[in-house]
Amino acid sequence: MPQSQLHILIVEDDTVDRLACKRAITGDASFSFVLHEAATGRDGLELIARQRIDCILLDYHLPDLNGLEFLSELTSAHGTMPAPVLLLTGADSAAVVAAAMKRGAWDYLGKDLDGNYLELLPSAIQRMVRERRLAEEKRAAEAQFRSLVEQIEAITYTASLGEATHFQYISPQIKRLGFSAGEWILDPGLHFRQIHPDDGDEAIECIMRSRSTGNALRHEYRLVSRNGEVLWFRDEAKAVTDEQGRKLFLQGILVDITQSKQAEQALLHSQAELRQLAGHLETAKEAERKRIAQEIHDELGGLFTGIKAYISVYVERLKRAGTAPDPLLMEVASLADNGFQAVRRVITDLRPSVLDQLGIWTALEWYANQIEKRSGLECECSIEDQLAEMEIEPEVSTMLFRIAQEALTNTVRHADASKVTIHAGLDSGSLTLEIRDDGKGIGQHSTENSESWGIVGMHERARYFGGELSITGEAGRGTLVRLRLPMEELRTNE
Repeated sequence: MPQSQLHILIVEDDTVDRLACKRAITGDASFSFVLHEAATGRDGLELIARQRIDCILLDYHLPDLNGLEFLSELTSAHGTMPAPVLLLTGADSAAVVAAAMKRGAWDYLGKDLDGNYLELLPSAIQRMVRERRLAEEKRAAEAQFRSLVEQIEAITYTASLGEATHFQYISPQIKRLGFSAGEWILDPGLHFRQIHPDDGDEAIECIMRSRSTGNALRHEYRLVSRNGEVLWFRDEAKAVTDEQGRKLFLQGILVDITQSKQAEQALLHSQAELRQLAGHLETAKEAERKRIAQEIHDELGGLFTGIKAYISVYVERLKRAGTAPDPLLMEVASLADNGFQAVRRVITDLRPSVLDQLGIWTALEWYANQIEKRSGLECECSIEDQLAEMEIEPEVSTMLFRIAQEALTNTVRHADASKVTIHAGLDSGSLTLEIRDDGKGIGQHSTENSESWGIVGMHERARYFGGELSITGEAGRGTLVRLRLPMEELRTNE
């Protein structure tokens, strides 16, 4: 033990005993001391009031007070025990010792006739002083810790481990919920009762699992304040362990995330509204495409048909008259025919009539055949029988067709593929549409590129109907576009 000077008070009415105690202490060179003496209890109390004392040696039998009375008055005067007290008693009474310990005595030594207790006196003094110092350091550390955690906005807490868990400490910030720390600690069920009913089962299960196993906790849930206000909190906790790695208790924080949750919900609401708007615009766009396609068919298609008919009649008249048709006239007939074919292609690109007349599955097979004819890319289309017999809501049919159309267009333009397969089927209560090619494979950066508006459009179309779209690729091994759509979105609305 490092050298330190202690102020020791001996409260003893027997001069010989005081001298014996002084000699016993002086004989131990491990510490230095300043000795103070008092022959009565009152003298001792007055000296303690004036002088810093590190340790008190108290005789039980004093002329004016006994040891218990001395301890009571000492505590009453100072509010707490100002220094550790070692009771020296010749009475072999366990009741006296127990009463003295209850009133604040730290230890005791029984006076024996041979004076053997004097040999134990130095070590007893050092032990008491050391324990007092450790206790003070612990209180100071705890005060510093509490001062630190109670300045932050989060609610800090410690909780016991095991099935019968309870809060051991919770910071005053719990008043944010309208409760005092004492209420939260004394009522083990209060925490769970204040969890919002919609979050209760899952939150309680996560918390109890953490406290019974000592595993880390991270969970978000709502708590209802005393006045009914609903607040979002993130509950995070970890186990505190000893030097052997044994889990002692949980230390955690409750962070108020109400504002961020409100912002998140506002963002989600905004996204939902934008998605609804996008869906409405897509519906309007498809309707406009259909209208324009119909007008082109009726106006330009009719015009080219009429031109071709008039030329055919005129050529037939020339043949009957034995006159060869002018080559320029035949060129005009050819141009009219090409114009009519161009009109048909434009109409098909705008809105293929097969989609409205024969349904999505026939339309997919037809479009795959068109891609094969135009690009030379081998296209294989397969529709499961159960799905082929199912009627699909028109807007969903349009979404499926446009996603497949975009995927096949990207394959023709970018994949350098020789073959593409289209498969539609049912899997675990959902429709799945897969377009797979054997090309060079799309990169991850391409699927995440916000400037790939075609891909963005595919994702938005799928999300609008509650579907999930994934695009995966591997260099040299092709690309897979996979759409998964819940069954309830498939059937025609009654």
